[in-house]
Amino acid sequence: MAKIAKRTAAAQKAFEGKNLISVEEAVALIKGAASAKFDETLEIAMNLGVDPRHADQMVRGVVALPNGTGKTVRVAVFARAAKADEAKAAGADIVGAEDLMETILAGKIEFDRCIATPDMMPLVGRLGKVLGPRNLMPNPKVGTVTMDVKTAVEAAKGGEVQFKVEKAGVIHAGIGKVSFSDEKLAQNVRAFVEAVSKAKPSGAKGAYLKKVSLSSTMGPGVALDLASATAN
Repeated sequence: MAKIAKRTAAAQKAFEGKNLISVEEAVALIKGAASAKFDETLEIAMNLGVDPRHADQMVRGVVALPNGTGKTVRVAVFARAAKADEAKAAGADIVGAEDLMETILAGKIEFDRCIATPDMMPLVGRLGKVLGPRNLMPNPKVGTVTMDVKTAVEAAKGGEVQFKVEKAGVIHAGIGKVSFSDEKLAQNVRAFVEAVSKAKPSGAKGAYLKKVSLSSTMGPGVALDLASATAN
């Protein structure tokens, strides 16, 4: 039987008997147990009452967290001429067209968000099999296919988080760093839950929000009281 590290054992003991607690209690518990040598991410997992195999039960969207994610987001933009210059001025890390497509096809994907102007989508469409599985494909529903390149780049750099339900009906995202204050993390949690709640699809039947849990990158998870998670 594998030996449990002292740090892990201490964290597990601190979490014993903790279930369906308030956002504030969960944040304090997770921050107190986070002892990795790096600034861990606060991660949220939401179990939804949907079956994403049906188009009318797909859940996806974007939320601008009030306090950002604490993560440096690398942004790639497909654009030409004036829009390419606009993207560079807004802080995009990579800007291109056919050259960027070839770089991606060669397996070099050095970005976390991909944005494109509408006229570039026939080109970007060729990358569906590469970008799609990585959830990097530009999509007008989340504001990444747009002529307003400046706003899209600034939003991505400023802590905007995209979400998309997985096959099992789960949404998972990083929503801050444990070094953030308790108040800022609690605000981010509720902002994310609210955004997912508002994205409820027309085909969802019965209970939509089934379970919401928080954890740090290296720590145990704890389930939240839904009333606390959805409180404004």
